[in-house]
Amino acid sequence: MNEHERWISLEGAVNVRDLGGLPTDDGGTTRSGRILRADNLQGLTPTDVDLLVGTLKLRHVVDLRSIAEVRLEGPGPLADMPEIAHHHHTLFAEGGQFTDVDADTIDERALPWANGRGEDRELRVTGYYYGYLRDRPDSVLASLRALAHDDGLAVVHCAAGKDRTGVVCALAQAVAGVTREAIVDDYVLTGERIAAILERLRASETYRVDLDSKPPDHHVPRPEYMNRFLLTLEERFDGPLGWLAAQGWTEADTGALRARLRD
Repeated sequence: MNEHERWISLEGAVNVRDLGGLPTDDGGTTRSGRILRADNLQGLTPTDVDLLVGTLKLRHVVDLRSIAEVRLEGPGPLADMPEIAHHHHTLFAEGGQFTDVDADTIDERALPWANGRGEDRELRVTGYYYGYLRDRPDSVLASLRALAHDDGLAVVHCAAGKDRTGVVCALAQAVAGVTREAIVDDYVLTGERIAAILERLRASETYRVDLDSKPPDHHVPRPEYMNRFLLTLEERFDGPLGWLAAQGWTEADTGALRARLRD
């Protein structure tokens, strides 16, 4: 499966792709048709729903948006499908007006753009990503366990399908033994759709103010962001699996998720 084949073409979402076809450290590849990553799904059309649920057999939705985002934006049409199990696991502490105790705007962590340049920007974005793990390890583990269910296709999403989704997917890929280079490349791949992602988000008052206040290049996922995040886990926990184990992730969890994603 090449990069072109990994993209799922939908009318109501623009950043949807399969986690299959990624190289692993032992020379294998990840399995297709098991886990998708996506941007927000509330704009899905009936045709999209038919494709996802009827043709691709989608059975699990892991929603990483905050409680406020779900309230303001809506759960989306998949919430009406009896075949779908919904797993809402916000990555925010949820102590403030919209997101957490440190922010009163929906996007302060939902869309963690950096105001600085170079090293400062890299450190800030990495700090936000590590903050997801620090603030809500329970949600991270619950999301990964939901993705491990072996009864149909699963999709994990947030607003842009880049930051929160990127972190959870990176951890899932690490559990499956995906190479470091491939994890970073998959994260960066969202950049190919960034213009369409921003157009969708600007249509919502929830995200528009922050998006319009910064130039487009601030929203591009860059390899140094994910590289620095993974390096942080290596330095502090001997890697993603070390961090997961410290939070209560078990060998059985690893086996279940690897079975889902490995050929």
